[in-house]
Amino acid sequence: MRIDKFLKNARIIKRRSVAKEACEQGRVIINSKEAKPGTEIEVGDRVEINFGNSKLNIEILEILEHVPKDKAETLYKVL
Repeated sequence: MRIDKFLKNARIIKRRSVAKEACEQGRVIINSKEAKPGTEIEVGDRVEINFGNSKLNIEILEILEHVPKDKAETLYKVL
């Protein structure tokens, strides 16, 4: 799955277009490498997202196409 779609499905970023912008601006790093919006992710990848003054480090636990709101947080673990 693409990183921009995962960030939207996991409800880390509300819209896919905003997730795409974050990747294009170099604010998303996967396994210590800068990510493009189309970068494919796998279970076990570590993702760092820079939100202005704060950072969010997560590990991907599961990848699903359709996720109910209450299960969104089960897709990743905050490190």
